[in-house]
Parts: sequence; structure tokens; C-alpha cells
Amino acid sequence: MKFLRFGVLLAALLVSQIVQAQAYPVKPLRLIAPFPTGASQILAHLMSEKLGESLGQPVVVDYRPGSGGNIGAEIAARTPPDGYTLVILSASHATSPGMYKKLKYDPIKDFAPVSLVATVPNLIVVHPSLPVKSLKELAALGRANPGKLTFGSGGVGSSNHLASELFASLNKITMVHVPYKGASIALTNILSGESDMVVVTVPATIPFIQAGRLRGLAVLDVKRVAQLPQLPTSIEAGMPDLQLITWYGVAVPTGVRNDIIERLHKDLAAAMQSNDVKQRLAKVGIDAVSNTPAEFGEYLRAEVARWAKVIREAKIQFD
Repeated sequence: MKFLRFGVLLAALLVSQIVQAQAYPVKPLRLIAPFPTGASQILAHLMSEKLGESLGQPVVVDYRPGSGGNIGAEIAARTPPDGYTLVILSASHATSPGMYKKLKYDPIKDFAPVSLVATVPNLIVVHPSLPVKSLKELAALGRANPGKLTFGSGGVGSSNHLASELFASLNKITMVHVPYKGASIALTNILSGESDMVVVTVPATIPFIQAGRLRGLAVLDVKRVAQLPQLPTSIEAGMPDLQLITWYGVAVPTGVRNDIIERLHKDLAAAMQSNDVKQRLAKVGIDAVSNTPAEFGEYLRAEVARWAKVIREAKIQFD
């Protein structure tokens, strides 16, 4: 009888431990945001709000800027895989492996993808004084004047730098890079005619294109944008490999239980597809999206491979 009671108590204890292990979440979550401003900040605020409602626990945003997002990613990679730390990944997560010799984390192996959450379209714009009205005309001008066309960027290794290098590589032309301390400064300087071309997000350029102060050539995406319906996509312009989508996704450290990842994915997808989130993001030029963890993982691996080739050809590398 004594052994029976002991067995019952042991079974009850095991059941209690299993239930406790499976219960999620039972405490506040942390959402690491590697960028303190821009789309990342907007998304962090929205996701913390929506996930907090659906999970029944507060989701606290932890801003960890620096080194192109590497600092925040490194912190997330070293966090225990208990499902209570999430991180926002961006397009820079896919370019860092090719640019940095000594990353302190593996951008693929150290993270379990949850979902892509948002994208921002980019486009190529030129100063109106440049005698071109299409990507092919720009490429032809570059071939006829090697080393004379200039392009601005938000800095060496930035996404708009890499996209411009990709344009030059695809068209076998040589252009002069003019790096600035941020994409907004690069945009300001092309408006004053200090550079010929820049790749920049659609929301930042709409008023200048509509006022005739900049000329848009193509959207670097698979679809046109509603605000600038006259601009073709890079596919329509005859350069299908010239694409730059500024994307954001959510991941957790590798090792988090599958059921937790599935729960986070379900709640994130519901949030990003809700009408109020879509409308709030659309007002600032951000497209709310979602996909499965497997699809996001495949997308991330493809992005890492794609930009590694561009970075090698452009000979960009940091210590």
C-alpha cells in the first residue's frame, strides 16, 4: 500500500512537471529590436502590443542597436532557448555573413525562424538632369561613360550600396560609390545633384518623384506600388535579378520547442494579417506579410547566398 501511494505521488509529480513544461507563456517575453528607429521600431511596437494581447503576457521591447544589427542578433543567439526571447531580423542579417570576418554567431544555425512579418519596397531613382528614363538607358549610359556615373548610399555595406553594386555587376559597368552616413543623407544629396543615382525605399521618395525633383526608373520588387503606378518593376524593365526588398522577420534562438514556435507563428500571422495592423503599416509604406517558419528559413538562406556573391564581387569586407 505504501509503495502504491508513493507511485501515485510520483506519477502526479511527473504529470505536474509535464504540464508546467508545456504551459506557455507563464511570464513576460522579450522582443529584441536591433534597430531603434524606422520600420523596425514601428514593427517592434506593434508586435509587442498584438502578441501581448494574444499570449496573455507582456512583451517588452529591448532595443539593442549597433553594428548593423549584429549586436542584437548576438545577444539573441546567446539567450537560453526557452521561448521567452524573440528577435527582429532584417535584411542586414543576410548580408552580415559575407561582410564580417568574425561574426560571433551563425546567422542560420543559431536561429529558428518564426515568420517573415513585413516588407518595404525599394526603387532606383536618378537626378532629373540625367538623360535616362529606364534601367536599360541608365545601363547604356554607364557603359558609354565608364567610371563617370555616381551613386549614393547609406554607407559601405548598406543595402542600397549592395543593390547599386548588383546593378553595376549585372550590367557590367563601373560606377563611383559615394557613401554617406545614412540613406536619408544620400537622398538629400541626390536632390542637390551631388550624385546621379540612389536606391531608396519607396515611402521616402514619393513626394520628390511626384514633384519632379527625382525621376523613378523601376521598383526593385515583383509588383508595382500603388502610390507610383507608372513605375515598372525591375522584372518588367528587363532586369529580373535586380531586386531589393527591405524585409523584417521574427526568430527565436535555436532549440526552442516546436510547439512554442508554432504558437508564436500562429499569433504573429494573425496579427500581421489583421486589418488594423495592415492599415497602420500601409500608412507608412510598410507591407504586412507572413509565411511559415520553413518558408522564412528557406528565404533567409537564399538571401544569404544571393548577397554573399554580390559582396565578394564588390570586395566589401569588415574585420
